[in-house]
Amino acid sequence: MSYTIFRTFQFHPFLLYPTSILKPRNRFFFSTTTKATQTKVPTSTQSKKLDKIPKDYEAVIGIETHVQLSTLTKAFCSCPYSYGSFPNSSICPVCMGLPGALPVLNSKVIEFAVKLGLALKCNLAFNSKFDRKQYFYPDLPKGYQISQFDVPIAAAGFLDVDIPLEFGGGHKRFGITRVHMEEDAGKLMHAENGNFSRVEVKNLNSFASMSRAIDFEISRQVLLHSQGQEDQIVQETRLWEEGSQRTITMRKKEGLADYRYFPEPDLPSVILSQEYVDAIQNCLPELPEEKRRRYEKMGLGMQDVLFLANDKNIAEFFDATLAKGADAKLVANWIMSDIAAFMKNEKLTINNIKLTPEELSELIGSIKGGIISGKIGKEILFELLAKGGSVKELIEKKDLVQIADPVEIEKMVDKVIAENPKQVEQYRGGKTKLQGFFAGQVMKVSKGKANPGLLNKILLVKLNSKS
Repeated sequence: MSYTIFRTFQFHPFLLYPTSILKPRNRFFFSTTTKATQTKVPTSTQSKKLDKIPKDYEAVIGIETHVQLSTLTKAFCSCPYSYGSFPNSSICPVCMGLPGALPVLNSKVIEFAVKLGLALKCNLAFNSKFDRKQYFYPDLPKGYQISQFDVPIAAAGFLDVDIPLEFGGGHKRFGITRVHMEEDAGKLMHAENGNFSRVEVKNLNSFASMSRAIDFEISRQVLLHSQGQEDQIVQETRLWEEGSQRTITMRKKEGLADYRYFPEPDLPSVILSQEYVDAIQNCLPELPEEKRRRYEKMGLGMQDVLFLANDKNIAEFFDATLAKGADAKLVANWIMSDIAAFMKNEKLTINNIKLTPEELSELIGSIKGGIISGKIGKEILFELLAKGGSVKELIEKKDLVQIADPVEIEKMVDKVIAENPKQVEQYRGGKTKLQGFFAGQVMKVSKGKANPGLLNKILLVKLNSKS
């Protein structure tokens, strides 16, 4: 397991655990995001209280993220890593903490931790170590956890993000306090009859719940501060109750002294060479921040950039289409409008549609080159999305080539004008909006194949002519 702590760029004394800071105008108060007593803030008044909070307080929220690594075996033994397997089926003497069993570090854990540290722009520790974190819980047979304490493998990094326009837009940099490696504890299963259909509720399971829990916790802590009861805000772990829409005490948080950290005697130091780090650095894929900046340089707006870059598969489809010579803005428009709407309606991802980047590029080129109209292009697009195929074959098979012959279009315009004398008289009498009516009629005659630009040019000349 790799373990990451995010922080804001405000400077605070070193804390191993993320904190929330409620800052009155004249001084700082440090407090955890949780509390010991169960002072309740009514749900109905939370939003009203939150409206007043920015005037007097600033909430600083830290995020502690546990990242499960996609290794084939566990961190310190050769047991297969198979989350969700039958209880006690992937264990060995090392997992169980039996006397004489020694841990052996999985080299992939080091590789992934270094990769994460580089991606987060951290400073790497070329000589780090593992430590024992002592605590007693049924999911930890050894009575301690192999972790990293004072010398994590990576520290002092940052993560740049772009804020969506609906939230004000702009850029934000989040500081990364540290990245360290540790083994994961076991998963407890309580059942005497072998039936394991049990639900464990501890952490928040949706962004909506996270938002409500943060709002509640800010209101709760501000209320305690305003009542002079800030001493009741202690370091602890709290649970979010979805039903009552509040947080409640789960357990008091242990302090550093309670864990009695000391260097892990059964594992050597982790020593990195510059060549090893450089090799991993050279294998890193394009990171999201780099991708967003690259798209910006193409002239795309922030809404386009975020839509394309926030989904790896969509970004790959976009880049593959550009590689075939298509214009970036046109490709973005097609993906974000008609293609996105089709995927939403059909509940598909971009990997499931029949349209290929090559054919999208061909379609855009056919419209831009005047071979087909935009309207015909949309009809072809939806067939390609649902059934696949070739743009050229569909154009030839259905005789969809755009009519760009001025003489042929002029004949169609003359026919429509002759068949609608009343509308012609109204147009020449000042109702110029009827131009759209005539254009639509000509398109109908041409079965949507008339070149729109040429059509409107000829139509205007004819409609404004007195003869």
